[in-house]
Amino acid sequence: MTNLERYNNIFMNVFRKKEEELKGLKYRGFDLWDSIGHMDLVAELEEAFEIRLETSDMLDLTSYEKGMEVLEEYGVIFEEAKKA
Repeated sequence: MTNLERYNNIFMNVFRKKEEELKGLKYRGFDLWDSIGHMDLVAELEEAFEIRLETSDMLDLTSYEKGMEVLEEYGVIFEEAKKA
């Protein structure tokens, strides 16, 4: 599983979204991404990528796209999934 697939799966599981719905998701942009959902997301990301986010980075994680930028600062590399 690629890091992108892992990242997408976390968003899909935490927020009950389909993969095609992920782009453009924003914090407080829909009911499930409230403060509780945000902490669930952070916990899942930290566990999956074996990192500990600084508080400022947790606060910066305000969208699906911004989340990838934040994780890249922790050395997570996002590569496109290989097509079969």
